[in-house]
Amino acid sequence: MTEAHPTEPRQAADGPYGAQPQTPLDRPADAAPQPAPGEHAAPAPAAPPAPAPAPQPQPQPQHAAPPAAQPQHAPQPQHAAAPAPQPQHAAAPAAQQHVAAPAQHAPDLVKQPQPQHAPPAPAAPTGPSLELRSALAAVRTEVAKAVVGQDAAVTGLLIALLCRGHVLLEGVPGVAKTLLVRTLSAALDLDTKRVQFTPDLMPGDVTGSLVYDARTAEFSFRQGPVFTNLLLADEINRTPPKTQASLLEAMEERQVSVDGTPRRLPDPFLVIATQNPVEYEGTYQLPEAQLDRFLLKLTLPLPERDQEIEVLQRHAAGFDPRDLAGAGVRPVAGVAVLGRARDEVARVQVSREVLGYAVDVCRATRQSPSLALGVSPRGATALLATSRAWAWLSGRGYVTPDDVKALAHPTLRHRVQLRAEAELEGVTTESVLDTVLAAVPVPR
Repeated sequence: MTEAHPTEPRQAADGPYGAQPQTPLDRPADAAPQPAPGEHAAPAPAAPPAPAPAPQPQPQPQHAAPPAAQPQHAPQPQHAAAPAPQPQHAAAPAAQQHVAAPAQHAPDLVKQPQPQHAPPAPAAPTGPSLELRSALAAVRTEVAKAVVGQDAAVTGLLIALLCRGHVLLEGVPGVAKTLLVRTLSAALDLDTKRVQFTPDLMPGDVTGSLVYDARTAEFSFRQGPVFTNLLLADEINRTPPKTQASLLEAMEERQVSVDGTPRRLPDPFLVIATQNPVEYEGTYQLPEAQLDRFLLKLTLPLPERDQEIEVLQRHAAGFDPRDLAGAGVRPVAGVAVLGRARDEVARVQVSREVLGYAVDVCRATRQSPSLALGVSPRGATALLATSRAWAWLSGRGYVTPDDVKALAHPTLRHRVQLRAEAELEGVTTESVLDTVLAAVPVPR
């Protein structure tokens, strides 16, 4: 057995919390060496003789239990043979360096290390709050007091508010697009403004402009209608691209820049643009870059026969669409409720399999022979955001493939472009998306 070097740190026996550090303070300097098992200790002589060569000790197992401690002042037999005294500075046997000193000889200065406490486990994600979901369900109830038969559009607008996105409403004139936006803002207690987009509308008419003040001889900024919570851009495709582009910065950056100075928009900020799907004379088609900025494209169909009869009954009973308070519409939620709901939507869990399914759906549109332009990566992130919001509204804290399917049409229909030959054959974007959803395998 190789003898340990005196300068090397001693190894410690395994204590109750693992290996204990061996320090020179573990044994007092004036403590006598412990006798080997079977030997009898003798009183220390007054004048020790010349040091004798140290006897070779018997090797002991490396992790043997320490010998029983003998009392330092126990009376010894009178006729006991005194063994050869051990030298004071003899090197300790190598085998004994692995034996821990008795606990009674440990000085008070040596502190036992405290056990390390493991960090607390993170809290499990909680499910959607019933209070917040009930508040948003009450919003739909309030909107139904003024608008009949557009529940899907109301749900889409709530999803856009939860995802901080913008909505493109498409429908023929007279299906309550403007009334829907006004009623939603009243139920959420939000500010709303309406801009009628015309061919002579200028960008400064939307964002605001600098106005010269003769009293102070300075220019001051006058805010445009874009400084609101819900901006209704009515018939956005009737204004030139120059004015349409004035909304790009507001929709993406939530600010407008006038004279080189950026100005923040209020939160929440939602652009709800409308366009007529049948009358294209004198209109300007929205470019793909601007269409991609809209989170959802919602279509407002004509009401069913029973729903149209109910509309006439309300008007016959005195309903005035200009007096929402008279119709019983009242605020049932606000900015605080939306903020808390957004925080919960951000905590909705999405598995890797569902993420892969959403990506596969978007990539399949880029390989479709009927499409000249497929869904961009921004569209894939939009599909993820809307799926999480729909899962939260459904009372779940996780996203399923059915959530992705449910929001694929309103999220992706305006992000794809048909080929000319496909349009001549009567192919629509809805049929192409149906084919893609049927072809992509669903994870199990």
